[in-house]
Amino acid sequence: MAAKTKWLSSQDLHLFNEGNYLRAYEKLGAHTVTQKGVDGTHFAVWAPGAQSVSVIGDFNLWNPTEHPLKRDGASGIWIGFIPGVGHGANYKYHIVSDGGHYAAEKADPYGFTGEIGPKTASIVWQLDYDWHDADYLTARKAKQTNDAPISIYEVHLGSWMRMPEEGNRFLSYREIAPKLAEYASSLGFTHVELMPLTEHPFAGSWGYQTTGYFAASSRYGTPQDLMYLVDTLHQAGVGVILDWVPSHFAVDAHALSFFDGTHLYEHADPRQGFHPDWGSYVFNYSRHEVRSFLLSSAMFWLDKYHIDGLRVDAVASMLYLDYSRKAGQWVPNKYGGKENIDAINFLRRFNEAVYEHYPDVQTYAEESTSWAMVSRPTYVGGLGFGYKWDMGWMHDTLRYVSVDPLFRKYSHNDLTFRMLYANAENFTLPLSHDEVVHGKGPLWDKIAGTAWMKFAGLRQLFAWQWGQSGKKLLFMGGEFAMRREWNHDVSLDWHLLQYPEHSGVLKAVKDLNVLYRTEPAMHELDNQPGGFEWVDCGDANSSVVSFLRKMKPIRLPSPEPLDPTEVVEEQYAEGDQILGVFNFTPVAREGYRIGVPFPGYWRELFNSDAECYGGTNCGNGGGVQAEYVPYHNRPYSVVITLPPLGGIYLKGSP
Repeated sequence: MAAKTKWLSSQDLHLFNEGNYLRAYEKLGAHTVTQKGVDGTHFAVWAPGAQSVSVIGDFNLWNPTEHPLKRDGASGIWIGFIPGVGHGANYKYHIVSDGGHYAAEKADPYGFTGEIGPKTASIVWQLDYDWHDADYLTARKAKQTNDAPISIYEVHLGSWMRMPEEGNRFLSYREIAPKLAEYASSLGFTHVELMPLTEHPFAGSWGYQTTGYFAASSRYGTPQDLMYLVDTLHQAGVGVILDWVPSHFAVDAHALSFFDGTHLYEHADPRQGFHPDWGSYVFNYSRHEVRSFLLSSAMFWLDKYHIDGLRVDAVASMLYLDYSRKAGQWVPNKYGGKENIDAINFLRRFNEAVYEHYPDVQTYAEESTSWAMVSRPTYVGGLGFGYKWDMGWMHDTLRYVSVDPLFRKYSHNDLTFRMLYANAENFTLPLSHDEVVHGKGPLWDKIAGTAWMKFAGLRQLFAWQWGQSGKKLLFMGGEFAMRREWNHDVSLDWHLLQYPEHSGVLKAVKDLNVLYRTEPAMHELDNQPGGFEWVDCGDANSSVVSFLRKMKPIRLPSPEPLDPTEVVEEQYAEGDQILGVFNFTPVAREGYRIGVPFPGYWRELFNSDAECYGGTNCGNGGGVQAEYVPYHNRPYSVVITLPPLGGIYLKGSP
């Protein structure tokens, strides 16, 4: 008999079963409530294939017969209220199906926290927290628009900083909060991107093998401790982007896999439901309740943790049915194609829901193929993301800097190719954790040449990245030239900052962030036509390129019309422009002429070879005067000195 309860309304059930319940976490899972004057916890779990479901825990000595749940009609949801069970109680669901042949003890898919591994029980938890970030949230939208500077520091919490004197333990959410907030803000980063903090049993997965889509990892503390971390970052003026993984999930027996004795969350066909690269399960995006589950997870982190953006992992693996599969190992869609129509529809619905409810946040797609319109609105056929990672730029650039400078002229296209597609998407330029693991070595070691060339080349690489059209992302450790590959089990090598070469790279990154944030020409027209313009991209023999970054045109005051009926057209003037010039050889070049649009003094704002960064101080003495000598199809030109393996930025005004 169907349970008679008002806990889940008919509207709740309808939305859940049709795949549009955006906040299912408010009713499913464990919630402390008072019913008829009695305190306890209400439990609700989706298990349509179950024959029986009961709640087991500390409170009943894990006895599966003491607290059975009742099926709520045809919804597939089992519900029940257990008096006396409150905040902090450990619990699981005991599920029996297949005529009694299948029995499992499962953690709550909607659980808010769980035991510290290797234990796997969920914990009844209240999410109350006294936030102090109202000022940041009020101003958040202006900080995240496409014309705003967005500079992201990617962090793995477990290895950013450890305590070697205390057995190499990692810091808790609360311990890391003031340190990370001060560090990121002092370097001028606008955002911190946290690698997945959803619960994951295996630390070596870095959070990408998720078991708890509503649970903050208990290895670093409680949900309120994570809220404190976000709150502290916000109060320091730093936004928080969370890495979110709807593309696949962990196979651990206590979690989502084979949840009710059926392939509930995953496809039953391994050609669709099992990921060969990661040994994980793929969500069944065609199942309505699975979509409600994932959409609710996304909204949960925005609702309860004040997250400012979601970076969606491995989007390419969701879009293609044949992703990393050989012929015969995948199932075509109904049209015979390789596109995953259900996943496409889910991603569009996800982005529509996020921007409808939170127009002041952003979504980021890690999408590594040439799929069109990833960051274009769904109403024009796009996937609806705010930004797409430019993996092509990353691969081309790292391939180029790894070439001996003597031969870089033959790879010149790796530098220039990007501008053929740079405005096709709203791009973020990533130098992420994926580039410094699995034998790839640190960024420092990717630069060709001697130690001096590596340090100079790394400063130049960052100057190049910060000058390109698009938002910026840098993985921790790169900002001070880590010289070993990232290892999630140990701390970053903070001791390197005692050496001037390493502290110089850090100072260069800080000054690049200042330049990026304070000069409108460096960010206002990111990913838009007119924001980036080559001056000379053809000097392959010298391995030198030059470009202009431009700000939005400045609106001029309109004159008062003599006739009240006269329509006065708005007038605009050009604003400041930033000239970037890069010499990718270890030889200084004096007397190098570059065409510029304006006369007057061009002030040198940044030189990656400055002595304060550990360079040779080869530069232009603070700036140069433009001459009335046409060059590069421009009416004026400057003659400058190009530092070896250096990049410089000069500012001119009309």
